[in-house]
Amino acid sequence: MGMFSRLGDIINSNINAMLDGAENPEKIARLMIQEMEDTLVEVRTAAARAMADKKEMEREIAHYTNIRNDWETKAGLAIDKGREDLARGALIAKKKAEQEITRREEAMDLADEAFHKRQDDLTRLQAKLDEAKAKHRALMMRREAAEQRIRVRTQTYDTRVDDALARYANVERKVDELEAYAETIRGVEPTLEQEFAALERNDAIEEELTALKKKRAKSAAKAAKPAAPAKKEA
Repeated sequence: MGMFSRLGDIINSNINAMLDGAENPEKIARLMIQEMEDTLVEVRTAAARAMADKKEMEREIAHYTNIRNDWETKAGLAIDKGREDLARGALIAKKKAEQEITRREEAMDLADEAFHKRQDDLTRLQAKLDEAKAKHRALMMRREAAEQRIRVRTQTYDTRVDDALARYANVERKVDELEAYAETIRGVEPTLEQEFAALERNDAIEEELTALKKKRAKSAAKAAKPAAPAKKEA
């Protein structure tokens, strides 16, 4: 397939449609990018060649213009000297130079047209290349995101996770057992109700103790009091 046939296919292609219908869009995108970059180099080379041809035609036109002017001067000189034969020969040479100029001008117009056509092709091809690269980057990002989701889900449902959770449960059970054992060593702390009941019992005991002290004190005082003396008979 020639360069210009490939170029036309690329420029007229619908990249999104091509990638959507491909079995491996990312691979197709890479191939398209490579094809476009290769074609871009060829088009740039063709544009540079067209510019070089145009400059060469300009130099040749200048060269034959000098020749034409020189023969025109010589024809005038020959007429002044009465040499019509030389003047006729000079005019023939001048005519040939003018014909060469005309051919170069036509070739230069074609080279200029080819150059501008290649420039237009470069612009459109570069736009297509940028589109393909953007599509390729988007496909890569989507693939990487999908692979990341697969890795995360695979790791989430991996049996190693279940094993780790089971080991964690065993550790948690051992901690519960240690805490229970610590409770047995420390003794059972009284509840709030038990503490209030103890306070009430303490108050009752204190009241009973106070009453007992008073009773004992009265008994002791009574025992210590001396007996009254007996009355004498008359």
